[in-house]
Amino acid sequence: MKKVLTLGLILIGLVGCTKDDVFIEPTQQVKTELQIANKVGIKLETAFVTSEVAMNVKSEIAQTATIKIFDIANKVISKEVVNVKAGDNILKVYTSALPSSAYRIGLYDTNGNQLGITDFNKL
Repeated sequence: MKKVLTLGLILIGLVGCTKDDVFIEPTQQVKTELQIANKVGIKLETAFVTSEVAMNVKSEIAQTATIKIFDIANKVISKEVVNVKAGDNILKVYTSALPSSAYRIGLYDTNGNQLGITDFNKL
């Protein structure tokens, strides 16, 4: 009985470890509101925000990027470093801590070069 059980476990292990013939990578659908025509950039789903908004960060290469939010006086009030892949990257921006006002959000590479910028209003 032990031999049959051991053989069964070995066969299950071998079958479970075989490489799949077909690997389908899930594709990320980008809503029309978030599509960016250029090779790089940043775009919000809407310019009028309450507590959160979807954002597309598009990059030519996989890299570390910095997203900065500026207030109306052009002072950085929030900064976050993110790892992005080449192409579209759909992220969420949470704005509930911000007072109602106009803001600017920018995307920068590791050298501080601006890759894209857009404005939004916190309602």
